Amino acid sequence: MRLSIGRTGRCGDSALAESFFATPGRELTGDRPWPSRAAAHPAIFEWIEGWYSVLRLHSSLGYRSPAEYESVLAA
Repeated sequence: MRLSIGRTGRCGDSALAESFFATPGRELTGDRPWPSRAAAHPAIFEWIEGWYSVLRLHSSLGYRSPAEYESVLAA
């Protein structure tokens, strides 16, 4: 299996990755300066694990959060 992200001339290949990596830039970091990558790492990790992967609404899940969607499946 080969990853398709980043192949030359395939604009759709990197769209998912670009969309994901642009989101923390807009929503988490914004104009806030970080003194180092090490200082930003815990904040970015918390944002991904505490909100992005758990609570954000997702269009493919019927605009429910992943946590809500999984709780409905378990019921």
